[in-house]
Amino acid sequence: MAGLLVSQPAHADTQQLGPTDETITTTIVFGVRHEEQLKRYIQETVTPGSPHYRDFLSLREFVTHYAPSPGQLRVTQRYLESYGLKVDKVFKDHLAMTVSGPSSAFELVLQTQMDNYKEDDVRHHPHRRHHFHRPRHQPHMPRLLLDNDVIAVVGLSNEYQFRPMHASKAHITHADALQLVPGSNTIATGVPGQYTVADVANLYNINPMYAEGTTGSGVTLGIATYADFLKDDAYAYWNLIGLPGKADRITKIHVDGGGDFGADAGSGETSLDVEQAGGLAPYADMIVYDAPNGSQGGIDMFYQIVSDNRVDTLSYSWGLPEIFYYPELNGGVDYTNTMKALNQAFMEAAVQGITLFTASGDSGAYDTNRSLPAPYFTTPLTVDWPASSPYMTAAGGTTEPVSLTGRCGSGTYPIDVQGERAWSWGYLADFYQTCYGLSPIEAGVFSEGGGGGVSVYWHRPWYQYGIAGVRRSEPGQSMTELDVNPTVDYLDLRAGYAGRNVPDISMNADPFTGYLVYSSADGGLLQGYGGTSFVAPQLNGVAALVNQRNGGRIGLLAPQLYQMLRRYGYGPDSPFHDITDGDNWYWEGVPGYDQATGVGTPDVARLAVLLSTHNGHGHHGHGGHHHGH
Repeated sequence: MAGLLVSQPAHADTQQLGPTDETITTTIVFGVRHEEQLKRYIQETVTPGSPHYRDFLSLREFVTHYAPSPGQLRVTQRYLESYGLKVDKVFKDHLAMTVSGPSSAFELVLQTQMDNYKEDDVRHHPHRRHHFHRPRHQPHMPRLLLDNDVIAVVGLSNEYQFRPMHASKAHITHADALQLVPGSNTIATGVPGQYTVADVANLYNINPMYAEGTTGSGVTLGIATYADFLKDDAYAYWNLIGLPGKADRITKIHVDGGGDFGADAGSGETSLDVEQAGGLAPYADMIVYDAPNGSQGGIDMFYQIVSDNRVDTLSYSWGLPEIFYYPELNGGVDYTNTMKALNQAFMEAAVQGITLFTASGDSGAYDTNRSLPAPYFTTPLTVDWPASSPYMTAAGGTTEPVSLTGRCGSGTYPIDVQGERAWSWGYLADFYQTCYGLSPIEAGVFSEGGGGGVSVYWHRPWYQYGIAGVRRSEPGQSMTELDVNPTVDYLDLRAGYAGRNVPDISMNADPFTGYLVYSSADGGLLQGYGGTSFVAPQLNGVAALVNQRNGGRIGLLAPQLYQMLRRYGYGPDSPFHDITDGDNWYWEGVPGYDQATGVGTPDVARLAVLLSTHNGHGHHGHGGHHHGH
């Protein structure tokens, strides 16, 4: 999430332009008080039978128990002002403040040097800005800030931008040689590649909820994104598919001035997030938060969301490989505190009962390959951030049944996906090898697939202990640049680490069995789109339905999924379908939990019944909108 990527000052393509002399803005994040107590409390809110089950906190209660004291904030503010810095805003949850001033003042406080850079070769760095600034070496946190529990200063670098997690078949070699065979074997009524939210409802048994009158009414769902969009796109999509829904239900909140608009900015991502989440919960209210694309934008956006405490559920379909925060990949500057700072916002969401979903990634088991593609770099087994946060529910991807035919010389080559399976385009590998003599890398199909694997940073959370199939990190994984002589080994990843396993749950994400999107920025109605960035907002819409049925917030979903897996397995009462076929280029779909699809795919109607059988108590009612103001 920090603005960063493998720093290669030796490379001719990254030019150092000298010291930064501009005004910069950062966000200073404080550590929560009583962190262990907060973690225990969150665990109790999602554990049936616990005295605090679904007893979520209001913003005021959170601030009272877990935020730094007003004294800490005052002392920190006076200290920063003494260096000529200005505190522009203190977030209502008291965990963060935005601070602006000349770069020279930040250099004095943090004992570092801020430099400007120019990047010419985006082959190596497709997600890096062309012009950016970053610290020359690790900033040094002064004693006074440490004593007042400042854990991160975010925004010193604006180098790196997040990537949206959607995929299409556009970049595959000879994509036009692959045709859909009509009448593919699936319970969806639409055409693969042109699926709508109605097909999602058929595939995952959502229709019984609509039949009983559950449509998201009274619930507010949120979207967090880095690109602005046109509200009319969402209404156009819902009208096009004949979906009845609440009128004028979308509110936009621009954080730090908001994100950019346009195809390159990712406006299509925001449109699809709104269309999918709001389409599955057609009477829910929606708030779309957008912020500038970068580490500070992300921090400010999530601290704004939890400080507002207005959304009941939320999805986010952007990310970066978690190892991109490591000092070895950033010229010695450690950005892992940026992850910690964001993770705290997710913890606050959890204790307030907001259910968060994020896309697990679209680069299969090899998350870095989207940003640092083979064959220029090695492809170690890596997972995406923030999917690897223990306080996020990570959405993985599957392929629905589909039949394709490939042009092969003067004949054709049949490609048949029989049952729902873990998504990767490995099922196209034989076709490309046989018909075109191309490897998966040459064909452009490697490593497209649902993100998954084992974090090498975040420890295995309590809810994944004792789950068969949960793994430790694999040995022999390193990040090496191969197209230089001699090659450069930047980082050897931790082996045998008991890390957070990703994803938690999956749904259809393959562009070949993908979806329609309406995005003016990208030219209107598009088809053949997929990626785990569809699954996160779809689950968001599902959670909004469950919220309504439950009469209040349900909190962090991931632990509740694993409790159900322990209790029901995949038996007749299970809310899950086990996905035991396919792979994500490394991890295979096997019986039980796996790193390709998590616990499998949901039976939403059954899941909803199980999630709304136990009501919380105490503050149960204040999961609604009057709470936290």
